[in-house]
Parts: sequence; C-alpha cells; structure tokens
Amino acid sequence: MAINKQEHAQWSSNFGFVLAAVGSAVGLGNIWKFPYMVGESGGSAFVIAYLFCLALIGFPILVAEWLVGRRGQKNPINTFSDVAASEGKARSWGIVGATGILGGFLILSFYSVIGGWALNYITKVGSGSFAGQDGDSVAATFDAMLASAGTLTIWHTVFMAITALIVGVGVTKGIENTAKVLMPLLGVILFVIVGYNVMNGGFGQAVNYLFAPDLSKLNGDVMLAALGHAFFTLSIGMGIMVAYGSYLGRDVNLLSTARTVVILDTVIALAAGLAIFPIIFNNGLDPASGPGLIFVSLPIAFGSMGAGAIIGTLFFLLITFAAVTSSISLLEPTVELLEERTPMNRTVSTIVASIAVWLLGIAALLSFNLWSDFTIMGNGIFDALDKLTSKFMLPLTGLAAIIFVGWKMDQRSIQQELGLSNGTWQLWQIIAKFVAPIAVLIVFVATLMS
Repeated sequence: MAINKQEHAQWSSNFGFVLAAVGSAVGLGNIWKFPYMVGESGGSAFVIAYLFCLALIGFPILVAEWLVGRRGQKNPINTFSDVAASEGKARSWGIVGATGILGGFLILSFYSVIGGWALNYITKVGSGSFAGQDGDSVAATFDAMLASAGTLTIWHTVFMAITALIVGVGVTKGIENTAKVLMPLLGVILFVIVGYNVMNGGFGQAVNYLFAPDLSKLNGDVMLAALGHAFFTLSIGMGIMVAYGSYLGRDVNLLSTARTVVILDTVIALAAGLAIFPIIFNNGLDPASGPGLIFVSLPIAFGSMGAGAIIGTLFFLLITFAAVTSSISLLEPTVELLEERTPMNRTVSTIVASIAVWLLGIAALLSFNLWSDFTIMGNGIFDALDKLTSKFMLPLTGLAAIIFVGWKMDQRSIQQELGLSNGTWQLWQIIAKFVAPIAVLIVFVATLMS
C-alpha cells in the first residue's frame, strides 16, 4: 500500500528534464559501447541501421513510457497499476513497473563497477602511467585491475557514493541540477577532443568510416545489433523513463521533447565516434577490438601521442560524467518506490537502495577475481547480471509498455494528449501497435538464439 507523505516532485523546467533524460540516455552505452559496436558491426552500415531503428522503436517506446509515467504520477509499480485501473484493466499491469525497477537495480550493480574503472583510469592516464607502453603492457594493467578485489571495491564504492549523494538531494536539486552541470561539461569535453582530432590526423578516415554509406556490410546480424542498441540506448525498459515521466507537468509536449532527447542522444553518440576513431586510426589500432576498445586500445594511443595525458584524462572524465548521469537515473526508480511505499524519507530511501546496489556490485566485481570459479549457467555473476537484464528483462518490459499504451489504454485520450492530427495519428498507431512491438520481439527471440 502506498504511503503518500508529500506532493509528488516535479521538474523545475522542461530544459532541466531534457538534460536529465539525455543524461540518462548518454551513458556508457554511448561513449563505451556504441563505438565498439560500430567497429564490430560494419562501421557506417551499423550507423545507418541504428538511426533507422532508433526512429521506429526507441522513439515510440520512450514516448509511451513518459506518457504512462505522467498519467500515474507515482513510482513505476503504482503508476502502471493505477493507470491500468483507470482504464478498466487489471492492476496486475503493475508487474511491468516492478520488472523495470528491478532491471534498473540489477544493471546499476555492475554498471557502477564499470564506472569505477573509468574513475580509476582518470588517475592512471593523468599520471602518465601508460606513457611508452605497448599493447601487452596496457592489457596487463587492465587485467591487474580486474584481478584486485580491493582496487575494484574502492572505486566501485566511490562511484556509488557519488551517485547516492546526487540522488539523495532530490529530483530538482540533485538529479536536475547535476544534469545541468555535467551535460554541458560533457559536450565541451567532446568538442575539445574532436577538435584535437581535426588538427592531428585520422579525422577524415573516421568520418568516412562512420558516415560513408557501405550497404555491402548491412546484414541480419548488423540489423539485430543496431536494433538492440537502439532499444537500450534510451534507457527504456528500466523503469527510468516511467519514473522521470512521473515528474512531468501536463504542459510538456511529449513528442517534441522525445524528438529532442533522441536527437541529442544520437549527436553525442556520433560525436563519441569522432572522438575515438581518429585516435584509433591515427595510431594504427583495430577499430573492431570490442569492449577493450576504451580500456585497452585507447590507453595505448594516449601513452604515445603528444598531449596524451591531457586528452586521455579529459576522455575518462567524459566517460565518468556519462556514467554518473546514467547511474543516478538507474537508482531513482528504486528510491522513488521506497520513498512512496515505506515510512522512509528520501535520504534514508537513497541510503538503503544504494547499500543494496553496492552489495550486489561487490558480488559482481568478485567474479573477476576471488569468485571467478563461481558461475551461473556458465557465466560469472557480472556477466550473468548483464545477460539477464539485456536479454530478458529490458526487452520484455519495453515490449509490455508499448503494448499497454498501444492496445490497453484509451486511444482517443492518447491522441489528444499527444496532439496528433488524424493522418499523423494513423502513422503513430501503425508504429506503436505493430512495428515497435514486432521489432522488439524479433530482438528478444534473436538474442535468445544467439
């Protein structure tokens, strides 16, 4: 039973909300995962497929989650339950909100570990630790970090403490104000690194690699990879956007705001590619080096290039800022739930939720060292959490959300709320009822079979 202790928080401005939503979307997925997926999946072919899928899948599900959140004005569980009841449907739809919150909670536990890696590398690159090192030495440094439970625990703890401090302050003073500071800084750092690349070679090759159409590499695997990343990059299926939507006023235009968020998210992802690939090409490194692209390949380049310590430090600051803006959004749905459904205030709710996430994160980081022999269906705890959320929880939650909006809610009221003309409304109906659900289902089945 919900405990209504105070009026539900609201964003102070649409600008602040946009930055917070973009900050949630622009995380390690954009700065870390997007570039190496481009490298592994055909360069510009992946980019073209990604943009296409973002428009047809990510955009409508993002709008759907905001719409439900704004209607409910509560934590994701109560929001889905109350909105379903108001539509004459079963309150059991609250399960969708529950799986979203749980998914975000589980993701943050191992996401925080990666955020700790980025914090650690700020100090390593800034101190010149990689100067003159070859690939084997840099890889050995990364492996040594993973092998040290103490090192990983320290940086995981620091990262979670930063996240908890921001979320504990509140929606406006904490999350919104942090986004207003970190997102512009993130943009400035990206601009500086891209500017450096323009002046120091490899930039033209990177532009060609990212944007010159090469449809010969466009195949089923590339489409599925792009479809999956388009779905996950906007933080949908995690309860985040439902929670963020619950703080929205009725005056916010959901479609235009979602369009702005999608565009900014995409621009930053592409800018990250222009920040990374010129350095890769200019130093003769492999763009298809996978997840190690950031923590192994780039430090080799930073150690050998002029001003490498400065550019490298800025780069890992960029990674950290992106990770923080996403981590606060991952923690928020759990905090909102505890604050609304228990006697705990926001501060205590944040502490309790953060400690729980931190403890699970300890288990995840130990899978790299002390608990490396412990597996769940052949996977260490870290990988098991990643696969459970990415392959099962997020696609199913996102699928349920778009089905709920497209098939269970009163469509006339949605048309009025979105302000769509009859022609545009028909297009929305086709995408929301058929295209997006079928596409998500394809991704889900394909990932299960991979």
